[in-house]
Amino acid sequence: MASLIEDYALIGDTQTAALVGADASIDWLCLPRFDSGACFAALLGGPENGHWTMAPVGEHRLHARRYRPDSLVLETELTNDEGTIRVTDCMPLRDEQTDLVRRVEGIEGRTRVRSEACVRLDYGSIIPWTHKYGYRLHMIAGPDTFYLDSDVEFHINDPAHPIAEFTVAEGQVADFHLSWVAPRAPSPPLPRVGEAIERTDTWWREWASHCTYRGDYREAVVRALITLKALTYSPSGGIIAAPTTSLPEQLGGQRNWDYRYCWIRDATFTLLALLDSGYVQEAKAWREWLLRAVAGEPEQMRIVHGVEGERRIPELHLDWLPGYAGSWPVRIGNDASRQWQLDVYGELMDALHHAREYGIPPDPSAWELQRGLMDFLESRWREPDNGIWEVRGPRRHFTHSKVMAWTAVDRCIRGATEFGLEGPVERWRQLRREIFRDVCQRGYNAERQTFTHYYGAAKPDAALLQMSTVGFLPATDERMRGTTAAIQRELCHDGFVHRYQMDERTREVDGLPPGEGAFLSCTFWLADNLILQGRREEGRKLFERLLELRNDVGLLAEEYDQSAQRMAGNFPQALSHIALINTALHLQLPDGPVQERSEGWKG
Repeated sequence: MASLIEDYALIGDTQTAALVGADASIDWLCLPRFDSGACFAALLGGPENGHWTMAPVGEHRLHARRYRPDSLVLETELTNDEGTIRVTDCMPLRDEQTDLVRRVEGIEGRTRVRSEACVRLDYGSIIPWTHKYGYRLHMIAGPDTFYLDSDVEFHINDPAHPIAEFTVAEGQVADFHLSWVAPRAPSPPLPRVGEAIERTDTWWREWASHCTYRGDYREAVVRALITLKALTYSPSGGIIAAPTTSLPEQLGGQRNWDYRYCWIRDATFTLLALLDSGYVQEAKAWREWLLRAVAGEPEQMRIVHGVEGERRIPELHLDWLPGYAGSWPVRIGNDASRQWQLDVYGELMDALHHAREYGIPPDPSAWELQRGLMDFLESRWREPDNGIWEVRGPRRHFTHSKVMAWTAVDRCIRGATEFGLEGPVERWRQLRREIFRDVCQRGYNAERQTFTHYYGAAKPDAALLQMSTVGFLPATDERMRGTTAAIQRELCHDGFVHRYQMDERTREVDGLPPGEGAFLSCTFWLADNLILQGRREEGRKLFERLLELRNDVGLLAEEYDQSAQRMAGNFPQALSHIALINTALHLQLPDGPVQERSEGWKG
């Protein structure tokens, strides 16, 4: 049976990441990039699809697990009747090759330990050739070359399953180092694992020390920021949604997507989370990634890109993997990249506007790009789209999408009026009023006193919680109070928010069978709205309930399955951690990112 999603912890080098189970088994790792093929894919299949175990022989249990303070160095303590060991895992920041290091240390007693390093390339489908040279293993298949160095001897009686058994007593250590090198690159030098661990720990602690947040939730905020940094592809500045693919939104279901890419929809809150926490350089890099990714003709803009801004990420099914807990299909790539989503234009404009407000020097071509996007938007905003939730049903006039078109226009007007940038301001003001009237007339159900999922619908959706945070209407407006109440009444289960109503009657909306967990970022958005409405303690209480859902090392998935009381969806999810940061800042600061973003148009 698959481990629970929350049983995993994350390690990474800001170019890729691995998931380490509570049993110290590495069950997921893609090399050399987040979106490369996995060499350990047991997460979506079984041990035969690749894993690296490190545990006491025979019956054993988890004794303790933690990250080192303000670090991405993971320590897992396992114990049995013989004694206790500590497994320290990390991925050093990259130089010439990709490294993963593991140290086994005897804490108590004298413990027999077994390790199996089962590398399987191309998402668990290819068994590499394995050769042994003393204590070094050389594994190769196609473009992938691995070296495994260790203080103990691996036996390859079965080359597909290198196994080592060794004993550590109290105070003794055994070190392991797995490296991936580019084709035809020279073999790496023998590693110094202890130095690599300490260097990695120091780097993360130094990075975390720049966090300017000093409020009540500092531990949670710093852990979320470290997670966000770990999900950043440092060469480009792009931030992926999650390091995994196909972890299900419903166990055994079909809502299994590849999130190892960068979404425009997360742009503004990502930028504000970084800036308001003291990470200006990361915010600048994200802004630069956004500009590069969307460069080109306005009609060619995409909602999701590869880590270097790639636009073609075709979706495929991997038929040799059964999926996490039998949830199939297993997908790589994401066909949402081909969808038309109106909301991304507003998200991009909003992010660029806030970057200017924070004094990030503008790219000379940024305003030219925005002018081109505005010309395009003027003629296209009335069209139906696929919406923020990337529905695979028919396009519709989603209310949130129209609100974000309004946001795009509003931010361009403010660019002209606040920063002296050139543009047809009066024409834009007329367009802003036109979109506002359209949304209030066609997207609002006066009888039910709520804005609706799409024009003509009866029910709301959780994306409408952003109407206040982008400044479309104050949270205290009666229409927004009614919408918040409708979301609490119709989309909340035990206080946690679902994205939209799902049953067989609404299957036509997204083209998929109903069923998923509560969406964690939407629940943070509800807390934000409660605070904006003056219901501060109610918002704080909901925020603290969300903090309780984090796993033992402080991580959140995309969703939470309340019936099973377990996490669901890809893990760890950037948007969940971004929302956590922003709500914490909102609670602490009178002019935090949520409040700042909500101060939009006043009439």
